Amino acid sequence: MITLYGIKNCDTVQRARRRLDDEGIAYRFHDFKSEGLSRELAQRWIDALGVDGLVNRKGTTWRKLDAATREGLSATNAAALLAREPSLVKRPVIDRSGSLSAGFAKADEDAIVARLRG
Repeated sequence: MITLYGIKNCDTVQRARRRLDDEGIAYRFHDFKSEGLSRELAQRWIDALGVDGLVNRKGTTWRKLDAATREGLSATNAAALLAREPSLVKRPVIDRSGSLSAGFAKADEDAIVARLRG
């Protein structure tokens, strides 16, 4: 089963959902805003993808963080921050039976879709 995690109003998440729908790839959508993000799930993602692979340092939420939080971010404290501020997650996170990816760059779309087709 494929689970796509994100925020329904995020342009990248909307594009990913449209592409999966167009390709006929079934998935479950988990909206961070309405369903939240647990610290435990965030930690599993960090363990698999690393902090740099998971945290969106280009977004507004990142820029709004104080300097001490940004500079002190590490694998040991990132899960709590992501659970509190799920908008910091690079979106979407796609979980296909435990195989994870974060982001849906236009240049990578075809490869991501091919991987999801299995």
